Amino acid sequence: MAARSNPYSTINQVRDVFPKLGELTDKLLFGDVWERKQLSKRDRSLITVAALVALYRPDQLRGHLWRALENGVTREEIGEVITHLAFYAGWPNAGTAALIAKEVFEERKP
Repeated sequence: MAARSNPYSTINQVRDVFPKLGELTDKLLFGDVWERKQLSKRDRSLITVAALVALYRPDQLRGHLWRALENGVTREEIGEVITHLAFYAGWPNAGTAALIAKEVFEERKP
């Protein structure tokens, strides 16, 4: 499946207002950190989703769920990460993440 444009990319939403933030994000985060070979993009996506669920960052979670699916993480794996985190990050965090994941999954139906 061809990559689709991520409508939830936080940086895309603020790029016009804060171009330097967009530039640094593209260059350092996605151009360097995400390209390092020690972890696959798929693994980085799993880690990032877990961190965003645990820290209750729903706005950023949407974009990274989208990215995780693009990077080969399955819906079932995302569900398992959220379920696992319910016991470590709290049920409210997991519940919110599950609802956000449901929305993203529905929007990405083929």
